[in-house]
Amino acid sequence: MGSRNVALLLKSGRTRLCLALVLAVSIPLLFFAWQHYWPVQSAAGWSFRVYRDGIPMVSALAVDAQKNLYVSQEHRQGKGVIFQLTPDGGRRDILTRLSKPDGMALYEGGIIASQEAGQTPMLRWREGRTETLPGGDNIEGIAIAGRKLFAVEDVKREGRLLEYDLEKKETRVLREGLEEPEGVAVCPDGGLYFTEKKDNAIKRYTPGPIDDVIVSGLRVPAFLMCDDEGLWITEDATHRARLLLRDASGEIRTILSHLRSPQTIISIAPDRFLIAEQGRGRILELIRQNHAK
Repeated sequence: MGSRNVALLLKSGRTRLCLALVLAVSIPLLFFAWQHYWPVQSAAGWSFRVYRDGIPMVSALAVDAQKNLYVSQEHRQGKGVIFQLTPDGGRRDILTRLSKPDGMALYEGGIIASQEAGQTPMLRWREGRTETLPGGDNIEGIAIAGRKLFAVEDVKREGRLLEYDLEKKETRVLREGLEEPEGVAVCPDGGLYFTEKKDNAIKRYTPGPIDDVIVSGLRVPAFLMCDDEGLWITEDATHRARLLLRDASGEIRTILSHLRSPQTIISIAPDRFLIAEQGRGRILELIRQNHAK
């Protein structure tokens, strides 16, 4: 074989090696870019729009009878805040110097909020007055049914499901030894549900020693909301997270996909919902198209 042929072979070999290296680097980069930038997708019969943008670390949401929207920003080390958005677009800070305010619920004309930062109390705010309530260890999701407040502690291996009587100011431990529970919800039929991140499951609390697993195989299940239609579930995954609906028949449908770290979902009107998309620092409005006005 002549020297010219040898040189051509060496050159072609180097070319193939360079191409292989380029592909080895570019394919993962393209995959991560696809995950990061791929827009949110809605299921048939649903649409969405950006309701509010530019809210870093948005987490908990609640809306009162006057259509005021309460929003939490889950900053750490006393930098967290809960503010109120009025229907005319105004903003008013109502609770400041919080540490990871991550759970929120309406109660008697005000709100109750949790802080997911060690042994911190829950706070009750109403008409400018703040009251301290007993807390726990890293309390995240909360839900209220009547005078009972239910809360979960986002702790590995030692998380608890708590029941707090808002009138008697008494706390009862319903379940111990949970693996990173994050969300909790009470359904219209009285069923009490909570998530466990490590097991990627949703469970229904039962008075006995074992809870019923009703949904499994999720990707970091986060917050829950329950209404007459079923159980709404968000997945707190950085990429390709979903909003799911488990209906009364037990069927699970994907309503939104390609979300980034979605947190709380709330209902604001028939067939209209708000969902906090923390990974993109915004709030989305979800609308059932058949009923959109």
